[in-house]
Amino acid sequence: MTFGSSFLYAKKIFFSKSKSYEGSNGKRSLLGSLLCIGLCLVPLVAVLVVSEGMISGITGRIVHLSTQDLSVYVDSSSDFASSEEEFVSFAKSFESVSGVTGSYPQIQGTALASGSSYRTGATVRAVPRDIFTKNEGFASLFNVVDGEANLSEKNCAVIGEKIAELLNVRPGDTIRLISVKSSGKRTFVPKVNTVKVTGVVSSGYQELDALWIFIPLDEGFSSMAGTDAEFTVGLTTNVTFSPGLKNVEFEVQRHLISLNNSNSISGAWVSTWEELNRSQFENFSSTRILLLLIMLLIVLVSSVNISSALVMIVMERRKEIAILKSTGASSGGITLSFLLVGFACGAGGTLLGLPLGLFVSVNINGIIRFIENVINAFTRFSFMLTTGSASNFEGVHLLDPGYYLQEIPITIPLRELFIIVVGTLALSVVVSIIPAIKAGKEKPLDTLRKM
Repeated sequence: MTFGSSFLYAKKIFFSKSKSYEGSNGKRSLLGSLLCIGLCLVPLVAVLVVSEGMISGITGRIVHLSTQDLSVYVDSSSDFASSEEEFVSFAKSFESVSGVTGSYPQIQGTALASGSSYRTGATVRAVPRDIFTKNEGFASLFNVVDGEANLSEKNCAVIGEKIAELLNVRPGDTIRLISVKSSGKRTFVPKVNTVKVTGVVSSGYQELDALWIFIPLDEGFSSMAGTDAEFTVGLTTNVTFSPGLKNVEFEVQRHLISLNNSNSISGAWVSTWEELNRSQFENFSSTRILLLLIMLLIVLVSSVNISSALVMIVMERRKEIAILKSTGASSGGITLSFLLVGFACGAGGTLLGLPLGLFVSVNINGIIRFIENVINAFTRFSFMLTTGSASNFEGVHLLDPGYYLQEIPITIPLRELFIIVVGTLALSVVVSIIPAIKAGKEKPLDTLRKM
């Protein structure tokens, strides 16, 4: 029995138009298995795409808005941080290092931010005045909610959306930044700096930018000097997520050694974004793997239905199999036919589920907004019925901006999708092996005697 003969018989089983098999339980089960695989692939593909987009979006924001690709930490007592001119000159020297595309000095510390009626802790970041236009990450990932991201004025500040809500301030309002300056042993003097808010920004991920306050570097150098502020130089590259970042790190370390005119680095050290955020990204990866594992188990359960359907088809077509074998069909050829039927069922489910899953994934932001609007419409109506007014009603957010991105970036992981397709097809063949072998072992004489 040739492969072509096996293929034609498999085609006959899968697309049978014979009246004797109309309403066949086996065929209905086979189509049901195809549908189950397709429906299970939809959430699997959606989870894969959404988790990939969410993780890459959060990762990109942490890297490009917080640590940069490489962070050079400078000891506050070092000569490199002795004055603003020295610190800026030190940062600019990295622009000549091979692989470095940008260098951004920064002073970061904590302070108590005070508005007209509320106070809260804040992370104050003193950055170059042109960072919101010069730094590609700041320019593309920060969304200006109110005012403008402008640090060109004197005693100005750009603040995060969440802290603006807490302090109840808008562009044009002033806030006080209260920090603590050390003045000798066990002596601490409060230092107050009043700044004017010029803009409110958001990265779409509140856990990252909730308490950020940006002030100009020159003003931060004077207002944060003597505090426990951290001096860093953020370096950008073109190899953020590739192994080449280690090579750039090595070049930066060599540059630091040359600045010290010695064989060792003192007063400054360099770290990659992966080293600084290792635990967080391992948590992201493990969560993603767990979600995909659960979805894969659902696909596995659906694939088992193919085996059950093939068992029923074998029982229904015992007479056909007996006639084929009595006319020269081999056991291997019959087995191959049923394996091809299982493969076709998996392929059909894949062709159904993959496009639907991609459609859901690409439109996930709109789908989430639609579900939120429906839920909020019903809850708002219920709230009005119970309280008589909807003035204090707060809408439901399926993606809490305190923990998730407000807008999910869509990233199609082609390699992972290819693995899912191949895995589904292979799984469909594997679960078909036992009933296919049983079909090939059917004894035609025993069957024909019972006819």
